[in-house]
Amino acid sequence: QFDPDNTGYISTEKFRSLLQRHGSELDPHKLEVLLALADSNSEGRICYQDFVNLMSNKRSNSFRQAILQGNRRLCSKALLEETGLSLSQRLIRHVAYETLPREIDRKWYYDSYTCCPPPWFMITITIVAFFLYNGVVLDRFVLQVSHPLYLKNALLYHPQLRAQAWRYLTYIFMHAGIEHLGLNVVLQLLVGVPLEMVHGAARISFVYVAGVVAGSLAVSVADMRAPVVGSSGGVYALVSAHLANIVMNWSGMKCQFKLLRMAVALICMSFEFGRAVWLRFHPSAYPPCPHPSFMAHLGGVMVGITLGVVILRNYEQRLQDQTLWWIFLSIYVIFVLFAVFWNIFAYSLLDLKLPPPP
Repeated sequence: QFDPDNTGYISTEKFRSLLQRHGSELDPHKLEVLLALADSNSEGRICYQDFVNLMSNKRSNSFRQAILQGNRRLCSKALLEETGLSLSQRLIRHVAYETLPREIDRKWYYDSYTCCPPPWFMITITIVAFFLYNGVVLDRFVLQVSHPLYLKNALLYHPQLRAQAWRYLTYIFMHAGIEHLGLNVVLQLLVGVPLEMVHGAARISFVYVAGVVAGSLAVSVADMRAPVVGSSGGVYALVSAHLANIVMNWSGMKCQFKLLRMAVALICMSFEFGRAVWLRFHPSAYPPCPHPSFMAHLGGVMVGITLGVVILRNYEQRLQDQTLWWIFLSIYVIFVLFAVFWNIFAYSLLDLKLPPPP
């Protein structure tokens, strides 16, 4: 009707008249962004696909760039100033401010989030880890630093059993004590669940699993005689990516007490890492097998500040269009291939004396 020549465009004047006529039927935030789209367009015409992307809650790179280059201020009323919100709406708004640095992204997330699907990945991983450790393996809670029974299962990574490839991933479900499990669970839920609510299960699970695999491979390369347990590789990948994103976008982050929250997260991570280092070099409670390695923590951090930062920074943008994403992904793949060949050849060439399998 408004594009008789079927060009895929209409003039900005016609677009503004349509908005004035039907604006009361639209969500205020979407109306605000639509007006910004009209104001930002220097060619005097609006692309139909950009309009469809907005109304269907999809964001193309061209649409995002049009908004970024617009002359209209989108923050005429900040999301924080809105009143009369329900508890669930306040929670979604809180997550938006905790995670996203730009007001337009926060408004977009607030408008489009439906909690469908819920943050199932982080919750499932946490429940499975807790159940397997306390229910299936130990059949009780342990209140000591470590317990030898965690070694006697088919899930942890052990250098003598490195040919069983699933152990490079399943070791996250075992922990060396209730303290180890508790701290990882707390960080996993407090950081992982809000990130998954914003960025989705696909992106967050990729960062988490990449950190887990990098953690066990880092141990197999740099600490070849030690076993590995715990989800610290995945947890540290998420936490370090989130903290790096906050630092990189410090001025735009409007979360309350962001300095205090960063300090608490760093203290918790440092405490857990320091505990892991101390435990690794402490005389083993179950010789000849040493205590678990701490190198998985470092592998997770490296994934977080490379792949993780790129994924969390580009909210709702296609990663295949990001050059930095491909660079870091290539580096990660090269590291994985190097570690695989290292595991195949280096152990026999170096003639290491490995601890016996549990």
